[in-house]
Amino acid sequence: MRLPETMRAVVLERPGDEVRLVEVPVPRPTAGQVRIRVSACGVCRTDLHIVDGELPNPKLPLIPGHQIVGEVVDTGPGVEEVHIGDRVGVPWLGSTCGTCVYCRTGRENLCGRAKFTGYTLDGGDAEYVVADQRYCFRLPAEYGDVEVAPLLCAGLIGYRAYRMAGQDAVRIGIYGFGAAAHIIVQIAVHQGKRIYAFTRPGDAEAQAFARRLGAVWAGDSAQSPPEELDAAILFAPVGSLVPAALQAVARGGTVVCGGIHMSDIPSFPYRLLWEERVVRSVANLTRQDGRELLEIAPQVPVKTTVRAFPLEEVNEALNLLRSGRMEGAAVLRIRSDDS
Repeated sequence: MRLPETMRAVVLERPGDEVRLVEVPVPRPTAGQVRIRVSACGVCRTDLHIVDGELPNPKLPLIPGHQIVGEVVDTGPGVEEVHIGDRVGVPWLGSTCGTCVYCRTGRENLCGRAKFTGYTLDGGDAEYVVADQRYCFRLPAEYGDVEVAPLLCAGLIGYRAYRMAGQDAVRIGIYGFGAAAHIIVQIAVHQGKRIYAFTRPGDAEAQAFARRLGAVWAGDSAQSPPEELDAAILFAPVGSLVPAALQAVARGGTVVCGGIHMSDIPSFPYRLLWEERVVRSVANLTRQDGRELLEIAPQVPVKTTVRAFPLEEVNEALNLLRSGRMEGAAVLRIRSDDS
């Protein structure tokens, strides 16, 4: 395949500004990298945090996007794990050092020299992207390109947060019912969990969406659930929900903060934490998380609810996400599955 010299790409030049669609050179793979012709790339809240300047020190100018689906069209020197023609997905965690104590003990998500797709590395809101072969996932054939994209961040980070809630947790509250929640609730229900969905006050549409996916109860985040919870997962980046969730979980319960950014957590009385309740965060993902989720998803089967946008409508997708009016996940369609 003869590749073009330039490509269309979404570029963030300064946090706080809208991203722009421009023509840039097609990237070339270096040692250990593959070049991917992008088919689809999901848009998630982390992209929003980067564009809005809530995550510090992004690469600038930056091509965002870290839920990348595409076909390998070229490889750099030393690539053995991925082959030309493979359909792969590229997640948020773009590379790690492989030698630090975290990488050597199955905690590569905490590597101090990690690089992140669409943040410190150029991402997939473009016609082509290069990626570390070690952090490319082969994707289940059961999913189309647009449908599988949300699994690569909303699914992966959501799955890690769900695991951190504990395998013995049966009554699980989910605060913020967006892209991650709509994937994880399907897995949890499949595994016999009872899901309680908390949305913005008055968001009847999101509450109905949660019930359709199997939640046994859905209500406002200001409400108390009808029974104590074993665990709660916070996907909404709202710090005031931490004490609310602590109040909702039973003794020994866990509150998992699933986002990369959250507003400040207000002070709260120690009695909410007492009786061995736990508050913990989730950082990034590991390749093991990815392998597990991509094996489980077709078995459930997880069905992603997506709204596809052409590349030139990326700001509309970001604005919908910013407003909280997105049901399911937003995905940029870079090319059709058969083009």
